[in-house]
Amino acid sequence: MKRFGRRPTVVELAPEPGTTSRRPAPEAAADSDASAMQERLRAEVMERIDPNIAATLPVEVLQQQLTQLVHEVAERERLQLTAREQVLMAEELTRDMAGYGPLDPLLQDDLVSDIMVNGPDCVFVERRGTLARTDTRFRNDQHLNSIAQKIAAAVGRRVDESSPLVDCRLPDGSRVNIVFPPLALNGACMSIRKFGRRPFNLERLVATGAMSPPMARILEIAGRCRLNILISGGTGSGKTTLMNAISQWIDHGERVVTIEDAAELQLQQPHVVSLETRPANLEGRGEITQRDLLRNALRMRPDRIIVGEVRGAEAFDMLQAMNTGHDGSICTIHANTPRDALTRVENMVQMGTVNLPLRAIRLQVASAIDLIVQAQRMRDGQRRVTHVTEVCGMEGDIITTNDLFTFQYVGEGSDGKIQGRWETSGARPSFVDRLEYFGLLGAWLEATAGLSR
Repeated sequence: MKRFGRRPTVVELAPEPGTTSRRPAPEAAADSDASAMQERLRAEVMERIDPNIAATLPVEVLQQQLTQLVHEVAERERLQLTAREQVLMAEELTRDMAGYGPLDPLLQDDLVSDIMVNGPDCVFVERRGTLARTDTRFRNDQHLNSIAQKIAAAVGRRVDESSPLVDCRLPDGSRVNIVFPPLALNGACMSIRKFGRRPFNLERLVATGAMSPPMARILEIAGRCRLNILISGGTGSGKTTLMNAISQWIDHGERVVTIEDAAELQLQQPHVVSLETRPANLEGRGEITQRDLLRNALRMRPDRIIVGEVRGAEAFDMLQAMNTGHDGSICTIHANTPRDALTRVENMVQMGTVNLPLRAIRLQVASAIDLIVQAQRMRDGQRRVTHVTEVCGMEGDIITTNDLFTFQYVGEGSDGKIQGRWETSGARPSFVDRLEYFGLLGAWLEATAGLSR
């Protein structure tokens, strides 16, 4: 670590003539002095660091050297900081240089599933479905802005006043949305959707109460026999988690192409091609949309196409892909019920193909989608699969569906947790031929026979 520096010059400004200086309260003056002292120490230490060398050091070695440097500077400048305060200063500098500053402890906490930064001094997290404010703070707006820009720059994105909206990701796949001033009035805002170090599979979802064992068996069969699946739900309902869990049953001999705005899927197959959209540059050029990527994916000889989230005109291309030999495709959509999901798909197709008759759109939807899996985050914080719905076909101008599984509310326990059970009609699905072709009809009928819980 290269050290260098110059002694800053402190200029004390006298009050203007005719004015009377106010002496701050002792407590406020003490807090102000302590803050000024720490800022001075931080500035002195940063001046003596060679960032090129620091970037090559392991985190433990970097923190060790920073701790020593903080102590030396505090001694030389005769700054009244305790040993504990000096260690905390070194830890903070290490997190800023090698990580994501105050966010690091939250990112390392496995119980935290969402981090919401609403300005430098307001950070909320979600643990086990419950939101709570934390003591996490950024030093100021500039500190928060620098961390946000560091996150975006790591994946080739930028965020500033001229480009104040960005979707990006962390190295572990966690999704990040950043909103910068002037759009964010109280300082930069960040929303981080974390993904655990150990991806959820269907067995873990059963263990956490998100679905019943027969439902997990149905979704396993759906993944193995290449059914086209639409995963529906609200924000934070667990759609991406479900998609990752179902994708576990994709055959390892298949070529899978994933398309996302910010890459976050964690597929375990060996032959996966991940594509990510690109925003326009400062001149408004160079944008690559999900629709562009979908059209290109059809030329890449995919066995399956997985779209992280359908939200616009690319829905038409997704239906085309499902109807032209790319069975087993999966995508997610924001909707409150399976029927709403179908309506949203129709509306999105109309966004890109305004001249297509509604009946023609519905025919495409009915022939393309086999299953709708509805996820919901309930008021007790638990995420549950509330519907597994089969798309049967058309009757007149209406798409017909059949609820294979539904969650029935029973009551509320003494702990505030919602109690209920999953029920099934046990009806034979319309894609019996597909199940027989893969030798899974017996397993399907066994899973849907009678009440599951």
